[in-house]
Amino acid sequence: MSHPRLARSFAVPLAALLLAGCSSVGSGSSSGSDSSARNDDVGAAAGKVRNGGTLTVALSAEPDFLDPTLAGSLYSRYIFNAMCEKLYDLDSQVHIVPQLAKSLPKASADGKTVTIELRQGITFADGTPLDSAAVKTTLERDLTNPQSARVSELGPIASIDATAPTTVTIHLKTPFSPLTAALADRSGMIMSPTQLKAKGDDFGNAPVCVGPFKLAKRVPQNSIELVKDPHYYDAAKVHLDRIVYRIITDGSIRAANLKSGDAQVADTLGTDDVPSIKSDANLSVLESPSLGYQGITFNIGNVAGVGKPPGKINQPYAKDPRIRQAFEYSIDRKALIDNVFDGLFDPACGPVSPRSEFSTDAVQQCRGYDPAKAKQLLAQAGVKTPYRLQMLVTNTPVTLQFAQTLQAMVKQGGFDMKIDPVEFTSLLDQEDRGKFSVLQLGWSGRVDPDANTTNFLGTQGSQNVGGYSNPAVDRLLDQARQSQDTAERAKLYGQVQTMLQQDVPIIYLYRQRNLTGLSKKVSGVQVYADGLIRVAFAGYTS
Repeated sequence: MSHPRLARSFAVPLAALLLAGCSSVGSGSSSGSDSSARNDDVGAAAGKVRNGGTLTVALSAEPDFLDPTLAGSLYSRYIFNAMCEKLYDLDSQVHIVPQLAKSLPKASADGKTVTIELRQGITFADGTPLDSAAVKTTLERDLTNPQSARVSELGPIASIDATAPTTVTIHLKTPFSPLTAALADRSGMIMSPTQLKAKGDDFGNAPVCVGPFKLAKRVPQNSIELVKDPHYYDAAKVHLDRIVYRIITDGSIRAANLKSGDAQVADTLGTDDVPSIKSDANLSVLESPSLGYQGITFNIGNVAGVGKPPGKINQPYAKDPRIRQAFEYSIDRKALIDNVFDGLFDPACGPVSPRSEFSTDAVQQCRGYDPAKAKQLLAQAGVKTPYRLQMLVTNTPVTLQFAQTLQAMVKQGGFDMKIDPVEFTSLLDQEDRGKFSVLQLGWSGRVDPDANTTNFLGTQGSQNVGGYSNPAVDRLLDQARQSQDTAERAKLYGQVQTMLQQDVPIIYLYRQRNLTGLSKKVSGVQVYADGLIRVAFAGYTS
């Protein structure tokens, strides 16, 4: 079995890079314009719809595990959105709202006890009642499963009590501000305890959650089929009979399927296809901002696999941050975006989106383009130039175009970058095992910056595939997790950014806008800044 953290949207095919969750390339503002000035179409107008029918969604990459404890990809999150509801969710303005929970959680004065009240009368797809015991079982599995990708997301949980049938009490070792945000994503997806007991580690092949739809069939590398769940508590709002997710990795073929009517939704449009989709009277393009980023990760200390203690890599690029700084000085972000993505992305320099309430000037500080400075740093590092690096990427056409453009660009800074294209699943496996030097990486982003930082930069982060370890950064991230004050947390993330500018474990390149193709025959499809395509309550127009 491949490692569960494989599918972080990071290394998704660059074509998929256009989307935001571990992901690859996204969509941003045109030609350097301010993305905040754009109109954000978070959803197709909700017109009158009829019941029945099958909706086909073209996905740009294969989801990994359909097990919320193990999953790491953006594409699994698409599927989960229709079949695995969470304790909390995000609304169109990216505010956290209750979903399976009755209300937002209540914290004690010291922040170390959190109480969650559940909605009543809800059942899983197998008929098992949703109660506090089910929540306890799910969260404890997320915390204790050896392959869990959720551990660092859930933070310092000491214990979980089912204090009443609809009351869950979480005891924390220290206050943990990001907990509610974590429970609004995979960590908050509650699984049927009946099915967990029956399937154990094989749960992902027959998942049972609470949701508008349930799994009917999966054909690896081909499709995933969901059917309407009659047990769903709000079934009257569900119009479709089936949703079929077809894996179509080639962007031009996804667009062709959309134009022919073989697919009604395309998760990611290539920038070259956007004009023709927009000009088609039968189609539309949903554009929304992203909380995520696309970038490049250096393997600094992943010698034994992600989740294992970092070690030493005896290569100059891993030992000397000046080489990594030089690589960043060799990159002209705007030229890269303009040349590869027609200016449809925004430059990014760190893990916190400018749209976040935690954004400050310090958080957004950036190293500029200066190839002469890059060559100077390489000389100071005492390495032979051109300095050779090998970058692992997915073997999709858009990814290769991106990599080749970057290859030519960094040459001017004194680098000889070789491109190693592999299949998506192979890339994910290699990144987790630490079998790379440089990796194209992306992340769809989360509403709380902790999930964009600690998992990837903390020494014990469950998605720290680069094996980065800086005790000072760890302390700042821990302080930010414990603080209940937004301004203080923002200041701490600014201090983290200052250290990242020195260490350069990840080079953040750009932020995407989500570009989703849609048939006008369908109403009710939504895409928020979290990058998820919400189709569960969509339907065909009457």
